[in-house]
Amino acid sequence: MSKTLVEVLRKNYETLLERVEKACLRAGRSLGEVKILGASKGQSEEKIKVLYSLGLKLFGENYVQEAEKKIKNLADLDIDWHFIGRLQTNKAKKAVMLFSTIHSLDRLSLAEELEKRAKSLNKRINVLIEVNIGHEATKAGVFEENLEEFVGELKGFPSLNLIGLMCLPPLTDDERKTRFYFQKMRNLFERIKPLVGEGFTQLSMGTSSDFEIAIEEGATIIRIGTLLFGPRM
Repeated sequence: MSKTLVEVLRKNYETLLERVEKACLRAGRSLGEVKILGASKGQSEEKIKVLYSLGLKLFGENYVQEAEKKIKNLADLDIDWHFIGRLQTNKAKKAVMLFSTIHSLDRLSLAEELEKRAKSLNKRINVLIEVNIGHEATKAGVFEENLEEFVGELKGFPSLNLIGLMCLPPLTDDERKTRFYFQKMRNLFERIKPLVGEGFTQLSMGTSSDFEIAIEEGATIIRIGTLLFGPRM
Protein backbone atom coordinates (compact mmCIF):
# COMPACT_ATOMS: atom_id res chain seq x y z
CA MET A 1 0.00 0.00 0.00
CA SER A 2 1.52 3.30 -1.06
CA LYS A 3 2.21 5.98 1.51
CA THR A 4 0.83 8.57 -0.90
CA LEU A 5 -2.56 6.83 -1.10
CA VAL A 6 -2.85 6.73 2.69
CA GLU A 7 -1.96 10.41 2.93
CA VAL A 8 -4.45 11.42 0.21
CA LEU A 9 -7.30 9.44 1.78
CA ARG A 10 -6.49 10.75 5.26
CA LYS A 11 -6.59 14.31 3.95
CA ASN A 12 -9.89 13.63 2.14
CA TYR A 13 -11.43 12.14 5.27
CA GLU A 14 -10.20 14.88 7.61
CA THR A 15 -11.42 17.60 5.23
CA LEU A 16 -14.82 15.90 4.97
CA LEU A 17 -15.11 15.62 8.76
CA GLU A 18 -14.34 19.34 9.10
CA ARG A 19 -17.02 20.25 6.57
CA VAL A 20 -19.56 17.94 8.21
CA GLU A 21 -18.80 19.45 11.62
CA LYS A 22 -19.24 23.02 10.30
CA ALA A 23 -22.55 22.09 8.64
CA CYS A 24 -23.73 20.56 11.92
CA LEU A 25 -22.76 23.72 13.80
CA ARG A 26 -24.69 25.89 11.34
CA ALA A 27 -27.74 23.68 11.84
CA GLY A 28 -27.39 23.48 15.62
CA ARG A 29 -26.82 19.73 15.43
CA SER A 30 -24.16 17.51 16.99
CA LEU A 31 -21.61 15.66 14.87
CA GLY A 32 -22.91 12.38 16.26
CA GLU A 33 -26.27 12.91 14.58
CA VAL A 34 -24.81 12.39 11.09
CA LYS A 35 -23.37 9.14 9.77
CA ILE A 36 -20.90 9.23 6.89
CA LEU A 37 -21.43 6.38 4.44
CA GLY A 38 -18.52 5.71 2.10
CA ALA A 39 -20.10 5.12 -1.31
CA SER A 40 -17.55 2.60 -2.54
CA LYS A 41 -18.94 1.68 -5.97
CA GLY A 42 -16.03 1.23 -8.38
CA GLN A 43 -13.50 1.79 -5.59
CA SER A 44 -10.73 -0.61 -4.62
CA GLU A 45 -10.62 -2.80 -1.54
CA GLU A 46 -7.31 -1.13 -0.71
CA LYS A 47 -9.00 2.27 -0.39
CA ILE A 48 -11.78 0.80 1.74
CA LYS A 49 -9.15 -0.72 4.07
CA VAL A 50 -7.39 2.64 4.47
CA LEU A 51 -10.60 4.53 5.22
CA TYR A 52 -11.65 1.81 7.66
CA SER A 53 -8.33 2.19 9.48
CA LEU A 54 -9.00 5.94 9.71
CA GLY A 55 -12.32 5.30 11.45
CA LEU A 56 -14.94 4.94 8.72
CA LYS A 57 -17.04 1.84 9.42
CA LEU A 58 -20.08 2.35 7.15
CA PHE A 59 -19.84 1.61 3.42
CA GLY A 60 -22.45 1.41 0.68
CA GLU A 61 -22.44 -0.49 -2.59
CA ASN A 62 -24.63 -0.13 -5.71
CA TYR A 63 -24.19 -3.53 -7.34
CA VAL A 64 -24.69 -6.86 -5.61
CA GLN A 65 -22.11 -8.73 -7.70
CA GLU A 66 -19.36 -6.16 -7.10
CA ALA A 67 -20.22 -5.97 -3.41
CA GLU A 68 -20.20 -9.73 -2.90
CA LYS A 69 -16.52 -9.98 -3.82
CA LYS A 70 -15.52 -7.02 -1.65
CA ILE A 71 -17.50 -8.20 1.36
CA LYS A 72 -15.94 -11.66 1.13
CA ASN A 73 -12.39 -10.30 0.79
CA LEU A 74 -12.86 -7.79 3.63
CA ALA A 75 -14.70 -10.16 5.97
CA ASP A 76 -12.07 -9.65 8.69
CA LEU A 77 -13.11 -5.98 9.01
CA ASP A 78 -16.14 -5.04 11.10
CA ILE A 79 -17.78 -3.07 8.29
CA ASP A 80 -21.48 -2.23 8.24
CA TRP A 81 -22.43 -2.78 4.59
CA HIS A 82 -25.46 -0.98 3.14
CA PHE A 83 -26.98 -1.40 -0.32
CA ILE A 84 -27.65 1.99 -1.94
CA GLY A 85 -28.34 1.21 -5.61
CA ARG A 86 -31.40 0.08 -7.58
CA LEU A 87 -32.08 -3.48 -6.44
CA GLN A 88 -33.32 -6.00 -8.98
CA THR A 89 -35.86 -8.41 -7.54
CA ASN A 90 -33.78 -11.42 -8.61
CA LYS A 91 -30.86 -10.11 -6.51
CA ALA A 92 -32.94 -9.81 -3.33
CA LYS A 93 -31.82 -13.10 -1.82
CA LYS A 94 -28.14 -12.27 -2.10
CA ALA A 95 -28.73 -8.70 -0.92
CA VAL A 96 -30.43 -9.92 2.25
CA MET A 97 -27.46 -12.20 2.92
CA LEU A 98 -24.80 -9.52 2.32
CA PHE A 99 -26.19 -6.26 3.73
CA SER A 100 -27.57 -5.00 7.03
CA THR A 101 -29.60 -2.27 5.35
CA ILE A 102 -31.26 -1.61 1.97
CA HIS A 103 -31.66 2.10 1.13
CA SER A 104 -33.64 1.65 -2.08
CA LEU A 105 -36.95 -0.09 -1.36
CA ASP A 106 -39.18 1.37 -4.05
CA ARG A 107 -41.92 -1.12 -4.96
CA LEU A 108 -44.20 -3.73 -3.46
CA SER A 109 -42.81 -6.60 -5.53
CA LEU A 110 -39.34 -5.95 -4.08
CA ALA A 111 -40.77 -5.78 -0.56
CA GLU A 112 -42.45 -9.15 -1.08
CA GLU A 113 -39.22 -10.73 -2.29
CA LEU A 114 -37.11 -9.22 0.49
CA GLU A 115 -39.64 -10.44 3.05
CA LYS A 116 -39.57 -13.95 1.63
CA ARG A 117 -35.77 -14.11 1.56
CA ALA A 118 -35.28 -12.53 4.99
CA LYS A 119 -37.83 -14.86 6.55
CA SER A 120 -36.10 -17.91 5.05
CA LEU A 121 -32.81 -16.75 6.60
CA ASN A 122 -34.49 -15.93 9.92
CA LYS A 123 -33.21 -12.38 9.53
CA ARG A 124 -34.81 -8.97 10.02
CA ILE A 125 -33.37 -6.51 7.53
CA ASN A 126 -33.36 -2.73 7.82
CA VAL A 127 -34.95 -0.90 4.88
CA LEU A 128 -35.38 2.70 3.80
CA ILE A 129 -38.00 3.72 1.27
CA GLU A 130 -36.55 5.50 -1.73
CA VAL A 131 -38.65 8.57 -2.52
CA ASN A 132 -38.72 10.02 -6.04
CA ILE A 133 -38.88 13.52 -4.63
CA GLY A 134 -38.52 15.25 -8.03
CA HIS A 135 -41.06 13.05 -9.87
CA GLU A 136 -38.34 12.18 -12.38
CA ALA A 137 -39.28 9.62 -15.02
CA THR A 138 -35.68 8.36 -15.24
CA LYS A 139 -35.42 7.58 -11.51
CA ALA A 140 -36.84 4.90 -9.26
CA GLY A 141 -38.66 5.67 -6.04
CA VAL A 142 -42.09 6.07 -4.53
CA PHE A 143 -43.88 9.34 -5.28
CA GLU A 144 -44.66 11.39 -2.18
CA GLU A 145 -48.41 11.17 -2.77
CA ASN A 146 -48.17 7.34 -2.64
CA LEU A 147 -45.84 7.17 0.34
CA GLU A 148 -48.35 6.75 3.15
CA GLU A 149 -50.14 3.95 1.31
CA PHE A 150 -46.82 2.16 0.69
CA VAL A 151 -45.84 2.50 4.36
CA GLY A 152 -49.16 0.94 5.29
CA GLU A 153 -48.54 -2.00 2.95
CA LEU A 154 -45.13 -2.63 4.52
CA LYS A 155 -46.77 -3.34 7.87
CA GLY A 156 -47.61 -6.76 6.43
CA PHE A 157 -43.91 -7.66 6.16
CA PRO A 158 -42.57 -8.42 9.66
CA SER A 159 -39.05 -9.28 8.43
CA LEU A 160 -38.59 -5.75 7.04
CA ASN A 161 -37.60 -3.15 9.62
CA LEU A 162 -38.54 0.23 8.16
CA ILE A 163 -36.06 2.73 9.59
CA GLY A 164 -36.34 5.75 7.29
CA LEU A 165 -36.39 7.41 3.87
CA MET A 166 -33.82 7.98 1.13
CA CYS A 167 -33.73 10.28 -1.88
CA LEU A 168 -31.66 11.36 -4.85
CA PRO A 169 -33.00 14.82 -5.73
CA PRO A 170 -32.80 16.22 -9.27
CA LEU A 171 -29.29 17.33 -10.23
CA THR A 172 -29.05 21.09 -10.25
CA ASP A 173 -26.50 23.84 -9.66
CA ASP A 174 -29.19 25.92 -7.96
CA GLU A 175 -28.68 25.50 -4.21
CA ARG A 176 -32.16 26.87 -3.49
CA LYS A 177 -33.76 24.05 -5.50
CA THR A 178 -31.57 21.46 -3.81
CA ARG A 179 -32.54 22.83 -0.39
CA PHE A 180 -36.21 22.82 -1.39
CA TYR A 181 -36.10 19.08 -2.17
CA PHE A 182 -34.26 18.27 1.05
CA GLN A 183 -36.79 20.32 3.03
CA LYS A 184 -39.60 18.38 1.35
CA MET A 185 -37.90 15.14 2.39
CA ARG A 186 -37.59 16.30 5.99
CA ASN A 187 -41.28 17.23 6.03
CA LEU A 188 -42.19 13.82 4.59
CA PHE A 189 -40.02 12.12 7.20
CA GLU A 190 -41.78 13.98 10.02
CA ARG A 191 -45.18 13.13 8.51
CA ILE A 192 -44.42 9.42 8.20
CA LYS A 193 -42.64 8.95 11.54
CA PRO A 194 -45.85 8.71 13.65
CA LEU A 195 -47.15 6.01 11.29
CA VAL A 196 -44.08 3.83 11.87
CA GLY A 197 -42.92 4.58 15.40
CA GLU A 198 -39.74 4.89 17.43
CA GLY A 199 -37.45 2.96 15.08
CA PHE A 200 -38.08 5.36 12.19
CA THR A 201 -34.94 7.49 12.60
CA GLN A 202 -32.94 7.68 9.36
CA LEU A 203 -33.00 10.21 6.54
CA SER A 204 -30.46 9.21 3.89
CA MET A 205 -29.77 12.16 1.60
CA GLY A 206 -26.84 14.18 0.37
CA THR A 207 -23.82 13.20 -1.71
CA SER A 208 -20.42 14.73 -2.47
CA SER A 209 -21.98 17.75 -4.22
CA ASP A 210 -24.72 18.67 -1.74
CA PHE A 211 -24.14 16.95 1.61
CA GLU A 212 -23.76 20.19 3.57
CA ILE A 213 -27.22 21.39 2.54
CA ALA A 214 -28.58 17.92 3.33
CA ILE A 215 -27.11 18.08 6.85
CA GLU A 216 -28.57 21.54 7.40
CA GLU A 217 -31.97 20.16 6.40
CA GLY A 218 -31.88 17.08 8.63
CA ALA A 219 -29.98 14.26 6.91
CA THR A 220 -28.81 11.52 9.28
CA ILE A 221 -26.86 9.56 6.63
CA ILE A 222 -24.81 11.21 3.87
CA ARG A 223 -23.47 9.08 1.01
CA ILE A 224 -20.00 10.27 -0.02
CA GLY A 225 -18.13 8.79 -2.98
CA THR A 226 -15.47 10.58 -5.03
CA LEU A 227 -14.96 13.38 -2.49
CA LEU A 228 -13.75 10.72 -0.08
CA PHE A 229 -12.21 8.04 -2.33
CA GLY A 230 -11.08 10.08 -5.33
CA PRO A 231 -11.74 8.85 -8.90
CA ARG A 232 -13.25 5.40 -9.48
CA MET A 233 -11.21 2.59 -11.01
